[in-house]
Amino acid sequence: MTKLTPLPAPPALRFKIATEPAELEAIRRLNYRTFVDEIPQHSPNGDGVLVDRFDAENTYVICLQGKQLVGMVAVRGKRPFSLDEKLPDLDSHLPPGRSLCEVRLLAVEPEHRTGAVFVGLTRCLAQHCLRQGYDLALISGTVRQLKLYKHIGFVPFGPLVGNADAPYQPMYLTLETFREKGDAFVQRVPESTLISYLPGPVEMDSAVRRAMRMVPVSHRGVPFLSELAEARRALCALTGARRVQLLLGSGTLGNDTVAAQLALLGGRGLVLSNGEFGNRLADHASRWELDYLFVQEEWGSLLSRKVIEAALDRDSSIKWLWAVHCETSTGVLNDLELLREICAARGVRLCLDCISSIGAVPVDLHGVYLATGVSGKALGAPAGIALVFHSHEIRPSDTLPRYLDLGLYAQTEGSPFTHSSNLLRALHAAVVRIGRMGIPSAAVMEDAAWVRNELRSHGFSILADDDVTSPAVTTVVLPRGVSAEAFGARLEDEGFAVSYRSEYLQTRNWVQICLMGSYRRDCLRSLVAAFSNPGTSSAAAS
Repeated sequence: MTKLTPLPAPPALRFKIATEPAELEAIRRLNYRTFVDEIPQHSPNGDGVLVDRFDAENTYVICLQGKQLVGMVAVRGKRPFSLDEKLPDLDSHLPPGRSLCEVRLLAVEPEHRTGAVFVGLTRCLAQHCLRQGYDLALISGTVRQLKLYKHIGFVPFGPLVGNADAPYQPMYLTLETFREKGDAFVQRVPESTLISYLPGPVEMDSAVRRAMRMVPVSHRGVPFLSELAEARRALCALTGARRVQLLLGSGTLGNDTVAAQLALLGGRGLVLSNGEFGNRLADHASRWELDYLFVQEEWGSLLSRKVIEAALDRDSSIKWLWAVHCETSTGVLNDLELLREICAARGVRLCLDCISSIGAVPVDLHGVYLATGVSGKALGAPAGIALVFHSHEIRPSDTLPRYLDLGLYAQTEGSPFTHSSNLLRALHAAVVRIGRMGIPSAAVMEDAAWVRNELRSHGFSILADDDVTSPAVTTVVLPRGVSAEAFGARLEDEGFAVSYRSEYLQTRNWVQICLMGSYRRDCLRSLVAAFSNPGTSSAAAS
């Protein structure tokens, strides 16, 4: 029997604003195939290219599969519109006092007319129009799709336009109707159509995705217990930790669990911060009413020996120290060896938030009292499992909330509470992948250095020096007058998701490129190119 080789999966669909010369050339060829060959709206020519008469003023929203253009639609806000010529009394048909745009040239390759491309184009187009301040969109809708357009919320008006071979119905859609009806329609396309350089959720390796799709099993059964034991061993081998517990939840849950253990330990502690997540450790400590000294250093700087030792010298009663290894808000990688050395010399228990460092850089937890990680971020699995590493025996405590009692997990072969076998399998597959690749992989180091050098060559400032930051997090300081929120939204228009939505990033006008999980190396050059003109709107760039 002949063994069939499975065909490779087609590249994912990507939606963006057209900016590249090759994209504009492909648009003109798709325009010809659609509105000359298929719909006899224009006369044939010999070169197979149709340049729209408003080409220089159009913004084109496109769908790419790999490098192939498979769909497009154009939008323009400058009058006169094409409908102005076909309906001289156009304004009499429209609600007054509106900011208008005209949407034209919707074209999708025949083999992609299954819905996903159309809905994705609509979603990306809607985002662009909302950012431009348009509150009414005009179209000339093909009579073959009137039911679909009405479903989205378009209102037909006036007589048909076009010709007998290609009749079109003028229609409009108001912002209010879109929010009532159309917004729910376009949400069918998830943000996964964007190429992600986020710290989470991250792109997953195929083996991790397969693990997530397996049939769930009971967390009391032998298959789950076996997988859990293997995952624990793999995580300890990866980090040098003696033990690790897996809790169903986020990194915040993991840090609350550490705070609970420090509450049992008692005594005074020291919380260090040089960024948002160090500040959050202090918030955990305060909510648990821990007795602690808080020392805060400048964002973007390293936690320094001088400051740490000075704080410990001021109070010899300090029994524990809590800090962030990789400060996600800046990308700064604090010196774990320095912290370990200082704590060991003074008999202070070291606790670490390693949520953004495990899987991104080598992490050695030998001698670390408590540390936290997560299944997502640099490990490359779905979010949902909090990791709490510990170097000592932990017993249950009837004074703690059951779910936060690390001793209940430590005394149980499996999980004391309901757990997800799919998340566990995915995490295990991700840790195996990380162990095979090495940390950090040569590719990540090379890509991070290239991205930072290229951005600097374009005039951008990177927050911290390369030798004190994680290769997985590049924090870009935007020029004065360029809004991080608007800039991040523009990158989404061009098909890229970077980190900019967090309040601490917007306050400081920073955006971040994160190389975590199974990120797209092949698109980094296009991502950097999209950074090159931060002060230009998408419409002007096209």
